Amino acid sequence: MKKQTQQNVDRRNFIGSTLKASLGTAIAVNFPTIVPARVLGKYAPSNIINVASIGCGRISTGHDMTEIARFAGARIMAVCDVDRDRANAGPAAVKLNYEKQAALNGGIKADWEIKVYNDYKELLNNKDIDAVHISLPDHQHAVVGVHAVNAGKDVYLQKPASLTIEEGRILSNAVKKTGRLFQVGSQQRGNNPWPQFKKACELVRNGRIGELKTVEVGLPGDPGGGNRIQMPTPQNLDYDAWLGPTPEIYYTEDRVHSHDTSVKGISSRPGWLRMEQFGAGMITGWGAHHIDIAHWGMDMEYSGPTEIWGHANFPTDDPNYKGLWDVHGIFRTEALYANGVNMIVSNELPNGVKFIGTEGWIWCTRGNYRVTDTDPVSDNNGVKPIDASNPKILQSLIGPKEVHLYDSPEQHVNWLEAIKNGTPLAAPIEVGHRSCSACLLHHIAMKLKRKVYWDPAKEAFKNNDTEATALLSRARRKKYDF
Repeated sequence: MKKQTQQNVDRRNFIGSTLKASLGTAIAVNFPTIVPARVLGKYAPSNIINVASIGCGRISTGHDMTEIARFAGARIMAVCDVDRDRANAGPAAVKLNYEKQAALNGGIKADWEIKVYNDYKELLNNKDIDAVHISLPDHQHAVVGVHAVNAGKDVYLQKPASLTIEEGRILSNAVKKTGRLFQVGSQQRGNNPWPQFKKACELVRNGRIGELKTVEVGLPGDPGGGNRIQMPTPQNLDYDAWLGPTPEIYYTEDRVHSHDTSVKGISSRPGWLRMEQFGAGMITGWGAHHIDIAHWGMDMEYSGPTEIWGHANFPTDDPNYKGLWDVHGIFRTEALYANGVNMIVSNELPNGVKFIGTEGWIWCTRGNYRVTDTDPVSDNNGVKPIDASNPKILQSLIGPKEVHLYDSPEQHVNWLEAIKNGTPLAAPIEVGHRSCSACLLHHIAMKLKRKVYWDPAKEAFKNNDTEATALLSRARRKKYDF
């Protein structure tokens, strides 16, 4: 396994030597010993990746745990949440995911101890843990990610990479310095479950639509609403830790999450997704996925736009607005890249990514893989996952000397295989940081309601734009800082 700490190596050597000693003693006294099958062969301690879950909410229990449970060489051995009720429910969620996989493909059940933490720093101090997946509100991503790599853990981080461009740069630099394996959850890159995104990007990169001119990115939207009445803080929630680096503000449930710990309650969409203190709305929520795919097809994964402009409606623009949630509503923003490609991002476009060239277009979205040749609209069977202006575009094969994009499995599996075997990551942190930065630049243009000029190499605004520069970072409370 790549980059094991010496303590993990020593721990596993100790387990191995203890097992040998026990077997030797048993043989010497002619006493039958039963050793669980998972202790030997591919399930030997030295081959197991010990994973911990930081965050036990909707995405963690319904997505991350599910995918990690598919990987025979990994065990979720610990969970953590500042909501004690969610943390205490975490082991049951882990076991349920392993039981589902066992029923589907004959995998193992989680019959090991699963430790529970309320403070992620205590979890990171556990030297038996090799890797963590971080499924927290967006305002916690960068800080917890930095602490995790500094503690020697490999990391799978749910998108977006950060809440500000400054935080994203700090995170990417920390990963580079520590050399940890850090995957950002851009699961549209993997062949499972949506191979159409890679197919579309390969066709674009190989000129099947001619010279790329425009990319249209369609996102969902978020309505206003939410109850702003102050409520008593629940005893099960460490609300100060939940606020983390963001400013102190009174508690109300619609600002945080449901306190129903049933599967239905945990899977409900939390209010923080619609609060600018904790995220930027759909421009990063879905934008981190689709703009990442746009960059992949544009061959701009390590760069960004040079000019960004547009407009957005915010609920708080209405002085009579009585709701709590304040992220953007309907919007349309545009960006120009150094290669001359223009990107249009809006939640009034069909949800997906459309590449438009001089000789045709390709449009891709999520859904079961199906090739069609009609406009990107819904039909009787739902949204078509990949369309083109000409069926011959989609039927085209990529030759051996053409551009072949990285062929990776599902993102969690890709991450675990990278830890185990050293295979490349599909979405390393610098790629995730760049796609997130582009989203945040669109958000800055929304807030300023004017064009801004960006230098992607320096990661700085041009023309001494102090107003835009001030939006590259946010003040952080010292006790929850990097």
